[in-house]
This record gives sequence, structure tokens and C-alpha cells, in this order.
Amino acid sequence: MAQTVLGSSSLSFLHSKLSSTRTSDSAATIFGSQLKSGELEQTHLRLLVSFRSNPALKLKALKESQGLTQELMNNKLKSIVETQDGSDLFNEMKHRFLSFKKHKFLENSEHFQNLAKGQAPKFMVISCADSRVCPSNILGFQPGEAFVVRNVANLVPPYESGPSETNAALEFAVTSVEVENILVIGHSCCGGIRALMSMQDEVNTSSFISSWVVVGKNARLSTKAAASNLSLDQQCRHCEKESINCSLLNLLTYPWIQERVTKGVLSIHGGYYNFVDCTFEKWTLDYHEGGSREENGKYKLKNREFWC
Repeated sequence: MAQTVLGSSSLSFLHSKLSSTRTSDSAATIFGSQLKSGELEQTHLRLLVSFRSNPALKLKALKESQGLTQELMNNKLKSIVETQDGSDLFNEMKHRFLSFKKHKFLENSEHFQNLAKGQAPKFMVISCADSRVCPSNILGFQPGEAFVVRNVANLVPPYESGPSETNAALEFAVTSVEVENILVIGHSCCGGIRALMSMQDEVNTSSFISSWVVVGKNARLSTKAAASNLSLDQQCRHCEKESINCSLLNLLTYPWIQERVTKGVLSIHGGYYNFVDCTFEKWTLDYHEGGSREENGKYKLKNREFWC
């Protein structure tokens, strides 16, 4: 009789769920209240009567059941697609790794065995975290040739700013690994520099980005002074290079860097990669005991080169 009212599939589902619960002698929790087995049976009967006497309730239950089933199917399909996409990405990564192992690691096993014992890179590279400017890819650094740290806008905070991952890497590279060159690489279309040039005078301390790029405030000020009549894009292009030189000067605020530069055992360089036309500019800060600025306040640079 109940099947003619509810339909075979709906009633079978209801009977199976309620019958399995009825057989339990322990208390069952339903909608936050506990019902013993006798009370549960009475609830079962009231549910059946409600479905018989109220066709609208029956129709609502059927629709909600169908909707829930469809939602579960959609979620399952979405999960399958996302899993497949992630799997494809990591499969590609796996192939790249195995190719590296076959064509680089195994073919140069002696070199990698030496690297396992220690590193002695000639370069410390500070570059932007931007995915388009990987220094190893652009400049061809091989494993063991460059100690690299990457951050937003390739900035170097001054010594008095306190600890950061950038100056921690600097300290290790200079005092422990004893690199001979520090190269700060900026690049075109830098989002970090645009954020610096677009920020208000009052720093938004709730933003991690603003709190970080303010390290380049001196580059922003000098850019505003020299190129205030230019468009924002042109100001950003100017600041991308100016911030590199400000970072070079900030490097000299670290006692153990200044000491080595003064002795001539460490050199500080700037680089600018334009990924729009694939060109690279390189220069070296000309430091001497009295400072690294000329009388007109400009940086004194040497060994400028343009690679194109």
C-alpha cells in the first residue's frame, strides 16, 4: 500500500533506513534529540501516515531527493576533473624530473657527487619571484653556480630593517659560502614595482605587499622627482632600474658586505632583464672607501654592458 503512495524506489529507501535503525536497541540521535527504539517506531509510523495523507509532502521529498542526487553527481564529476587536471600537471613535472635525472644528473654524476659534499658558487643572485624571470633559465646557471633568493620586486632591505629571509640568505652566502659576486636582477613589467609606484603616502599596514615594497621607497621618491611628468608606465620602467641601484646601496649597509667590498674580495652588480624584447643590461657598482656616489648624487657605476 505504501509503495503505491510513495513509489517503489522512495519507499524502499525509506524502509531500509528506518528498518536498520529500528533493529538497534541503543538510543539513536535524530535532529539533535535522542529517541529510544519504541519511540523511533512510532516516529516511523507517523512519517508513513504523513506521506500517505499529504501528496505535496511526497512530491517535495521526491524533488529534493532528485536534486540531492544530481548535486552529488555534479560534485563527483567536478572532483574527477580536478584530480585529472592536477594529475596531468604532476605527470608533466615527473617527466621533466626524469629527463633531468637521465640527461643531467646521471651524465654528470661526478659533478653532482661533488655538490653533495658542499657548494662553492661564485654568485649570489637576488631576483624577483615573478614566474617569467627565472635567473637559472635566463642566464644559464647550472646547479652549484649561483646561490639564489627570490622575493617580490627583487628588493634588498637595509641592515637596520631587521631580519628577513633575504638578509638571512645574504648572510649565509657572504659569510659562510663566501661568494665573490652579488647580482641584483630587476625586470620589465614588474608588478611589485607598480604596487610601489601606485601606493599612497600612507602605507597600508594590513597588506603584506605594501609592507614589503615600501623597502623601495627611496627609489619611488627619486623616480617621482625625476619623472613626475611621465605616465605611470614610464615611471614604473624608470623605478624598475632605480630600485636595483637602491638595493645595491642597501647591500653596503651590512658590515660584513661592506668589509669584503672594501677589501676587493666581493663585487656588487645590477642587472635588468626586459622580457618583452629579450635584452639584458648589466653594470657594477663602483665602490671606494669614501662612498659610491658622485658629487651630483648619482650612483657611480662601471662596466655597463647591454646584451641583445
